[in-house]
Amino acid sequence: MSTFYQFNLSDAVIKAIAGMGFEEATPIQELAIPLAMAGKDIIGQAQTGTGKTAAFAIPMIEKCSPDHGEIQGLVITPTRELAVQVAEEINSIGQYKRVRALPIYGGQDIERQIRALKNKPQIIVATPGRLMDHMRRKLIRLQNILVAVLDEADEMLNMGFREDIENILSGVPDERQTMLFSATIPQPILDLARRFMKAPELIRIKTKEVTVPNTEQYYFQVHEKQKFDALCRLLDLQSPGAAIVFARTKRRADELFDALTKRGYSAEAIHGDLTQARRDSVMRKFKAGVTEILVATDVAARGLDISAVTHVYNFDIPQDPDSYVHRIGRTGRLGKPGIAATFVTHRELGQLELIERAIKRKVVRKPVPTISEAIEGQQRLAVEKLMQVVEEGENLPYREIARELLESADAVSLLAAALKMLIKEPDLTPVEITAAESRVKKNDKYIDKRGRVDFLHKRGNGKGRSGFKKKQKSY
Repeated sequence: MSTFYQFNLSDAVIKAIAGMGFEEATPIQELAIPLAMAGKDIIGQAQTGTGKTAAFAIPMIEKCSPDHGEIQGLVITPTRELAVQVAEEINSIGQYKRVRALPIYGGQDIERQIRALKNKPQIIVATPGRLMDHMRRKLIRLQNILVAVLDEADEMLNMGFREDIENILSGVPDERQTMLFSATIPQPILDLARRFMKAPELIRIKTKEVTVPNTEQYYFQVHEKQKFDALCRLLDLQSPGAAIVFARTKRRADELFDALTKRGYSAEAIHGDLTQARRDSVMRKFKAGVTEILVATDVAARGLDISAVTHVYNFDIPQDPDSYVHRIGRTGRLGKPGIAATFVTHRELGQLELIERAIKRKVVRKPVPTISEAIEGQQRLAVEKLMQVVEEGENLPYREIARELLESADAVSLLAAALKMLIKEPDLTPVEITAAESRVKKNDKYIDKRGRVDFLHKRGNGKGRSGFKKKQKSY
């Protein structure tokens, strides 16, 4: 692996990279940065999680002058979230060189963007539609562009942006450097490259290099109606700090978010039907750790570059191997361990085999955790939280109350009561738990005492909001 010192970068960029915690270049950075620094056009095949943003951002920043009053760099992305993420990373890398990026995307107040453009950013990161809008208003002029980048090019074509991209690139000077990054390289991508790029260098990062070796990958074979309950047991057992749950459709994401919320989990959903204000709010809370679980569709998750994600759950198996690699690339980043779990029905085993062949890796099958194991996980977490508070020594205001309580009850009983309050577990006796688990194995669903299906009971009291007056939505 190469270090960034080997790329002859400026001291300002090296200082920023070191401050961000980057030490060694990833494979895509190792191949792309020297070529980009030499002015070559590049087609890079790389998935999310490979470090491709820095691969094009570093050379772009080096080519931009902070004293130049015009836009010198352009990055086109398919989604608002990706535009924001890319702009943030560019601003971090360019902070000491005083090179700034501005995200431009639909859904945000255009007057706010117009005011921001008056500060003369050196780089624009934009979605195609809003960029075209600014170009028609003559608010953004591209005649001084030195470097143009198409990020997630295959996704932009899939979303119908081909004509917009062609119009944008037609307005950029011919004497420019062009870089294109894409998870796949279908024929339309090659056609686009043939028209707008000059003798591009093709860089391919093999799939086996991007399935994140730090991420443990396994699957659970379940019936469709078992999925939601299996997910809840995993969440209880593993207690993820930040998890993304992938759903196949927008409706599915909303239903799953609603079901998780009713069970008492801290969850939010993100998909294309949300307003921009709502999307921004959801992402702020997830990044800040206020929300622990983000339910997302594939398209909405593009650009969710959040290094703190510890777990990825594929509630619905991805449609193709590339989507699988994209999803699990959200965890196991920056050398940290990650977990990717996939729920697979019997008829989807063939799809899983296709994924395994593509990633050249066996995905391990595991049994669904039992209710007892999930409760044990919650108990273990509660103990860990108590010990953490003890070690941090921030309990001084409560010591006097504790002494008073010890005069009326013994220490073991008080501690047991505290643990019981901390632990979120169903209101079932050990006999009922055993009976419920046997019924799940037999019927693939929970049955409450009155014989009704229970998929959405709220954690803590075992009762749903409707009191089980009718069958709840199942998955």
